[in-house]
Amino acid sequence: MNLMKKITLAVLATFAVSILAACSLYTGIPGRDGGQEMSQVTHKKPDELKIGVSISTTNNPYFVSMDNAIQAMAKKNNTKITVSDAQNDSATQLNDIQNFISQNVDAILINPVDSDAIVPAINAANNAHIPVIAMDRGSNGGTVLATVASDNVAAGKMAAEAVKNLVGAHAKVLELSGTPGASSTIDRGKGFNDEAKLLGLTILSSQSANFDRTTALNTTQNMLQSHKDVQAIFAQNDEMALGAAKAVQATGQKIAIFGIDGEAETHDAIKAGTVTGTVAQAPAKIGEMALQAAYDYYQGKEVSKTINSPIYLVTKDNVGEHNW
Repeated sequence: MNLMKKITLAVLATFAVSILAACSLYTGIPGRDGGQEMSQVTHKKPDELKIGVSISTTNNPYFVSMDNAIQAMAKKNNTKITVSDAQNDSATQLNDIQNFISQNVDAILINPVDSDAIVPAINAANNAHIPVIAMDRGSNGGTVLATVASDNVAAGKMAAEAVKNLVGAHAKVLELSGTPGASSTIDRGKGFNDEAKLLGLTILSSQSANFDRTTALNTTQNMLQSHKDVQAIFAQNDEMALGAAKAVQATGQKIAIFGIDGEAETHDAIKAGTVTGTVAQAPAKIGEMALQAAYDYYQGKEVSKTINSPIYLVTKDNVGEHNW
């Protein structure tokens, strides 16, 4: 076990102990009054709410769009929000959420760095009777009021279908996976790999590039050296697709590249022909839907446990048609 992992585990352990020491066990629906029914929630208007927002990283345009949408909607409704950037570090995110709990916020919107590591933070919010709404990625434990996200399994499946339709039924593919442990990594990988098997695609290799463009560039360079016959690259997000595109351009090879997210830069790359397609999501809508779920909760309205945001395939034939 490396030193960084030991430090992270120590932080998690300390965090969990502090939760148990400070809070009584809570097993009902998370609400400010500790009640078990929606009707017991104290009604508040949007301008009476104080909300904490934890973003996994603002070094990714996708999450910047989500953050900006939340802030714009909050400003319009005079909602007080505090946004923290976890910088893709689970221990930092846990500390940020503990700060929100100490500030007695009315709700916490969380875009988890890791779906397992976020569980102690969500348990802490549950114990403090603060409703939690997960954004883009889910949690593997604790109680969340709602998870607002695209259907990542469907997105992976859509990407596999695009490879088959645009490259060929027996295309040889390299896969760049995201952050290990993130629900989006697991779900996109499942959707793509299950569908690829049904369609007869051959996955030559799958390696994590941590949803990062530079890491994807380096990883793709190494993968291309080992797999000269590759015909397509599937990257589980656009940042990695753009990194892969740069690696492919340097070799002069003709390789189809597919991503997931729908970043503006990826749309430009599709127009230029350096990226073949992307399964576009709507991060701004995810942010808005998450904040609306908090508003609805405090108005006594029913909130769905799963709130799906739309997805669609973007290729050279339809780039620019959607503006979500």
